[in-house]
Amino acid sequence: MKTNDVIIQFTAKIVFFIIFFFSIHIFLAGHYTPGGGFVGGLLTSSAIVLLVLAFDLNTVRKVLPINYTYLTAIGLLLAFATAAFPMFLGEPFFTHFFDYFDLPLLGKQSLHTAMLFDSGVYLVVVGVTMTIIQTIGEDE
Repeated sequence: MKTNDVIIQFTAKIVFFIIFFFSIHIFLAGHYTPGGGFVGGLLTSSAIVLLVLAFDLNTVRKVLPINYTYLTAIGLLLAFATAAFPMFLGEPFFTHFFDYFDLPLLGKQSLHTAMLFDSGVYLVVVGVTMTIIQTIGEDE
């Protein structure tokens, strides 16, 4: 017998976007306040898990056809490349660079290579967490 989950599915769709956009905010605010790639990645994963609970794993896979193993690999590559790149410039491993740029509509902003590293961490956390959740969810 199929249950009628209209209310929880409708609510999950709305709450998914609230959690996802909050995770992006936490990710972007992580350089000056608590947060960053790790916490943002956990929040994004929790938003996807909410969809899995409201719908099912196969439905979410159709909507978000992401190979989380590749996502993890891309994140590891980005994080390692960001940390190792300064060595080619004669700087120590994990040296980060930043400068101020005048961006259209945003004005004067500082851009950091630490954000590239955080992006890698974000992708690794989402990839690993969702791989674990999918592996557990596939067991019958």
